[in-house]
Amino acid sequence: MSSAPGPPPPIFTAHLFPKIEAKLIELLRSLTPQEWEKQTVAPKWKVKDVAAHLLDTQLRNLAASRHDPNTENPRIIAGPELVALIDSLNSEGVRRYGRLSPDELISTMEGTSKEFAEYFQALDPFAPARIPVSWAGEETSLNWFNTARELTERWHHQQQIRIAVEKPGIMTRELYHPVLDCFMRALPHTYRNVPADSGSLAQFDISGDCGGSWLLYRRGGAWILNASPVGKQISRTTIPQEIAWRIFTKGIGWDAARAQVQVEGYEEIGLHILKMVSIVG
Repeated sequence: MSSAPGPPPPIFTAHLFPKIEAKLIELLRSLTPQEWEKQTVAPKWKVKDVAAHLLDTQLRNLAASRHDPNTENPRIIAGPELVALIDSLNSEGVRRYGRLSPDELISTMEGTSKEFAEYFQALDPFAPARIPVSWAGEETSLNWFNTARELTERWHHQQQIRIAVEKPGIMTRELYHPVLDCFMRALPHTYRNVPADSGSLAQFDISGDCGGSWLLYRRGGAWILNASPVGKQISRTTIPQEIAWRIFTKGIGWDAARAQVQVEGYEEIGLHILKMVSIVG
């Protein structure tokens, strides 16, 4: 394979927030009292807990933007310290908003969803983001990437609820493909300690209407995402779209995922993607 190397294009997702938020509110309004108490694929959270988390992160984003949207974080933390902070904030938010009745929770979310969507739509996509996308190994990120990251949060938590209550609706190319594209930007960071000869190419396919192909190229001592095939292909991994998001959000075990994933070429290279985590926590 040969072609001029170059990174994949930015992912523009701000226009999708009104739709994903409307689908969430419609979903929550449809739930029965019993469905609010159903267990999700997130071990610690039932449906109401996930809804409370979505409201909490929405309000925290808006509070930070009102304080000063241009303020840079003076102290970037990462690794276990960041995970502990996020876990603590999430637990506190779920406790706080989990006390609301379903009607109160929905009403509050409905009142802030429009402002939440408008906030991301107003950002300059190529300006520095308020916070970096840490799971991609970045210390600074552009707004387009952090906005796409936020969409992945809204999408995958809503999908957790939909699976729990057996209601489809957001496994569409319009909404799911950009989520997958954002998740896959973690590939270079995930593979940073995986050795291979310079010029090697690892291909990752997510099968299904919402999927696509992502190319990881070894240049010198680092892996980079490439928009077109270049170099010598050493592996090709195929993941069904139904489980892809669950792999990258810790929603499925390694053995269960491995049973559904196909690898051609070097298995050690192709299967390392099952360790990829595109969330914090």
